Amino acid sequence: MAEEKAAEKRLSIGKIYLKDFSFESPQAPGVFRQADWKPKTDLNLRSTHTVVEGNHHEIVLTVTVEAKSEDKTFFLAELQQAGLFEIMGYDGEELGAIIGSFCPNILFPYARETLASLIQKGGFPEFVLQPINFDALYIQTKQQQAAQQAQEAEKH
Repeated sequence: MAEEKAAEKRLSIGKIYLKDFSFESPQAPGVFRQADWKPKTDLNLRSTHTVVEGNHHEIVLTVTVEAKSEDKTFFLAELQQAGLFEIMGYDGEELGAIIGSFCPNILFPYARETLASLIQKGGFPEFVLQPINFDALYIQTKQQQAAQQAQEAEKH
């Protein structure tokens, strides 16, 4: 019986691809003449999910990195790393965890390598994007949603 249930579940990667990429360096070439280049770096992550057809799901991990000092942006990079996944036999919390944590974990190393390479090709020092704990982010998002729903229920 357990073997039948396990056979009904399927999770596979169909394709991993770069969906969109944007790189801007509005202060070039002046930024390269600065001796004390110590920008503040902002990182923004988000993921989206679309059912393509049947059991095929597109997950898109969007990573935005902005390096700036005061009011000047040195570079702005935004990448959409996508994957086509076949997800079958999962529902509820399991499906949510696969879409919100497992798939972004698969996509992140590809996004990380592409961003590092293109930022360096933009003339900037090596950029190392630290690992991200998507499991913790997923749990945090679920907790925020639950708190928000509790607040909405109190209002009514």
